[in-house]
Amino acid sequence: MLSRATWSLVLRRGPGIRGTHSPGGAAGGQGKMPPYTNHCAQRYYPMPDEPFCTDLSAEQRVLKEKEKGSWTQLSHAEKVALYRIQFQQTFAEMNQSSNEWKTVTGCVFFFMGITALMIWWMRVYVFPEKPVTLTDEWKARQLQRVLDMKSNPVQGLAARWDYARREWRK
Repeated sequence: MLSRATWSLVLRRGPGIRGTHSPGGAAGGQGKMPPYTNHCAQRYYPMPDEPFCTDLSAEQRVLKEKEKGSWTQLSHAEKVALYRIQFQQTFAEMNQSSNEWKTVTGCVFFFMGITALMIWWMRVYVFPEKPVTLTDEWKARQLQRVLDMKSNPVQGLAARWDYARREWRK
């Protein structure tokens, strides 16, 4: 087994792993990172800090130059394209309801069905049979035994049982 120091020597590549960093450039001399977009257009925050598209194509740059002039000279398609450069969605698209609730409801019912099948399977194959003490015959015999012993004749079951007619008092 190799020690930690040996592994570090084996894994080291070239004169140094860390590389260099100059104050004016990126670390390790790697290229610039793509621009970070902080585009967050929502109904309650309609004007984002940055435009939706930051990397413009040649057509879009020409359109942005044309935007600086008179807007009456722009066609409707060009105005829509300019809008799409700035914003991802219109208010109508933001307010449009989605059908996601159908998927969520379907998943909920699917998992409820799986749970019901598991409970049925456990009741049939896993749980033991009910004890004899839970049968109706046993409960009737137990009640008759309590009445025959006349337990708690002042306020209990024996107080509500008519022994002469063998029925409950009204």
